[in-house]
Amino acid sequence: MVKLGICASEFNWDIVGPMVEFAKQHARFLEAEVIAEVLVPGVYDLPLAAKKLAERNDVDAVVTLGAVIEGDTGHDEIVMQHATRKLMDLAVQSGKPVSLGISGPGMTRVQALERVNDYARRAVEAAVKTVKRLEKV
Repeated sequence: MVKLGICASEFNWDIVGPMVEFAKQHARFLEAEVIAEVLVPGVYDLPLAAKKLAERNDVDAVVTLGAVIEGDTGHDEIVMQHATRKLMDLAVQSGKPVSLGISGPGMTRVQALERVNDYARRAVEAAVKTVKRLEKV
């Protein structure tokens, strides 16, 4: 059974909260187990939480969840670009999958709400599939 850690952003919780619940449901559907959850203030804070989860011996993969909503400045693009880069680096360094379930940037609140299930589902599926496929390498 694949063991997952989930880290999620509290910012835009009206979007991310349902993502977390759907991710846990989908993990059960895929016969994976969520053994740890960490909430952080924002998407920018996800890489550190993901690192802590990836360091755990009982975690096979980390699922990251968040929503970066477009604002009046380019802040959403900067946050997303830097967070995703660090998450990719973490996957390579740790040797464990770190999946991306962060909607945005350039997304409105309505668009993000419409995609809650898609982002959560894809992030969990990516984590579980990657663990299983890497076991064969």
